[in-house]
Amino acid sequence: MNPAMHVERLRARLLGKQGAASAGDDAPAARAVAPKVTVGREHYDFAQFPELREYANTRWYYDKQGYEWNMFREHVGVASAEVEVAGRRMINFSSYNYLDLSGDPRVQSAAKQAIDHYGTSTGSGRIIIGEIPIFGEFEKELADVLGVEDAVLGVSGYGTNVAAIGYLARKQDLVLYDELVHNSMLVGAKLSGARRFAFAHNDCDALERLLAEHRGNFERVLILTEGVFSMDGDIPDIPRLIEIKKRHHALLMVDEAHSMGVIGARGLGVVDHFGLNGADIDIHYASMSKAFATIGGYIAGRRELVTMLKYYAPGLGLYIASPMPANAAAGLAALRIMRAEPQRARRVVENARYFREQARQAGLNTGLSEGSAVIPVMLPDAELALWMAARLFDNHIFTFPMIFPVVPRDAARLRFFINTAHTREQMDRTIRLLVELKAAAPASKGLF
Repeated sequence: MNPAMHVERLRARLLGKQGAASAGDDAPAARAVAPKVTVGREHYDFAQFPELREYANTRWYYDKQGYEWNMFREHVGVASAEVEVAGRRMINFSSYNYLDLSGDPRVQSAAKQAIDHYGTSTGSGRIIIGEIPIFGEFEKELADVLGVEDAVLGVSGYGTNVAAIGYLARKQDLVLYDELVHNSMLVGAKLSGARRFAFAHNDCDALERLLAEHRGNFERVLILTEGVFSMDGDIPDIPRLIEIKKRHHALLMVDEAHSMGVIGARGLGVVDHFGLNGADIDIHYASMSKAFATIGGYIAGRRELVTMLKYYAPGLGLYIASPMPANAAAGLAALRIMRAEPQRARRVVENARYFREQARQAGLNTGLSEGSAVIPVMLPDAELALWMAARLFDNHIFTFPMIFPVVPRDAARLRFFINTAHTREQMDRTIRLLVELKAAAPASKGLF
């Protein structure tokens, strides 16, 4: 086929996915019909955008309370169980470097060697001439670990999630998602144009009811969940979800950003944790910024799924440059260390179990967290979360306050990521201080 004809056919197919009126997408803007509005400065002056006003209000609050600004903080050196911030050595609970591999000499060496061999970029998208052997090596080894046929490596963890869901679901399809899934899943579902329904967190009965009512009205149905929920640290009933999706002829996608490399006897995610056949999960996804100690993302599953995504999915196979050689090499080295040294994952889970048990015995509310390395300390309001995070920082402990809109208004928390390098002394000191601060906390002023 003439290459130009192939490109046009592919373009028509991709545009057609968005609906029959694709020609209208390319129509002149003058044809668009929109209601009349009074154009004020808030519509064209960035300084008047509501998002910037929200930012200004937050900065005002921090300044009024005398808190150090805790966002975009620079650190020096590797972010492990400790990190240097503002000239102070801090106990660090805000990095998801679970296996402590981002500073591992083997991972660093692999990244450096990849740069020596391939440069800092392949200079092209993979579909053109951006393919290098490291990509295929990583994908083959990952598929073997997960017990599936194939995998595809993406440039961005967030973007891989968005691109895969945005491509696979269409306007004639249905997306059913746990209400606490990551924002990248929500954005992908919205981009797809599919009908969307949330079901109550980890409520398989609610999912069943939605499927019973709506399955017959749609073609493809995607069910979205996580292996470990990033805000709450709990693990869903993946075997039950598999049984449900099979019975209703749906597709199950599991986001393993915080489970891969951590849970399971060998630390190899939900398949390892539950003793599953990897092929029973239709779409395996993970961000590589956690246990893999690099950046990027992957999708794994049947060979047909991966082929479609590699050749046709915008943002994953099309219209995007290839991953950086150094990132792919670091991810591959980390994967091999995961397989060779499962004791790292066991130590993470044991450290987290100790922190969780000690916190609960001290009267702290760790919410739903169980069996993972993500532990929230739940607090009654955002003001208390901000105050406690600031006081912890003053005492050389770094943890980040999670408040609305990242979590519901009544679910403020401090979130603790536990890694393999944390010591019991560090965890004990942190819990003692949390208890002291909670007892001494000022009353909420309703300022935030």
